[in-house]
Amino acid sequence: MKIEKISKMALYICIGIILVSFAAFLTIGYDNPVGDNNEPILTDIIMWLMYLLVIATAGLTIWSGIKGIASSKGTDPAASTGVPGGKVSLITWGLFVASVVVGFVLGIGEEAFTAADGTVTSAGWVTVVDAFCVSIGILTLAATAAVIVSMTGVLTKSAIKK
Repeated sequence: MKIEKISKMALYICIGIILVSFAAFLTIGYDNPVGDNNEPILTDIIMWLMYLLVIATAGLTIWSGIKGIASSKGTDPAASTGVPGGKVSLITWGLFVASVVVGFVLGIGEEAFTAADGTVTSAGWVTVVDAFCVSIGILTLAATAAVIVSMTGVLTKSAIKK
C-alpha cells in the first residue's frame, strides 16, 4: 500500500473512533452521583480516549523527530528544500516558551478555590492551568496565522522576487 493511502486510512479510522466515542458520550444516559450535578456515564471512555491520543501523538512526534534527525545527518536541509529548518525550530520553541511565560504571568495572583464536591485546589495549580490555557490560545492563533500566510503564498512570492 502507498504511504498516502495508509495515512488516509489511519485518519479515517481515528475520526470514526472519535465520532463514535463522542456520540455515545452525548447520547447514553446520565448518572447523578452528587445530587443535581449530572455526570455522563461514559466520561471514562472520553478520558481514556484522550489519554490514548495524547500518548500516541507524543510517541509519533518523538519517533518522527528521531527519524528526521537520523535521516538528515550530514546534509544541509535548507540547501535541498529552501526551508531554513533551524530557524523555524528556534522560532517555534521560542514562541512556545514565550506563550507559557505570558500565561504564567497573567495567572499569577489566582486564589485557591473549593469545588462543589469539597475538593480544594491550590493557587499554584490554578496558575499553572491558566498558563497552559493562555498558551493554547496564543499557539492556536499563531498556527492559524501561519496557515493563512502559507495559503496566501505571501512569503513564497516575496522569496521568488528576490
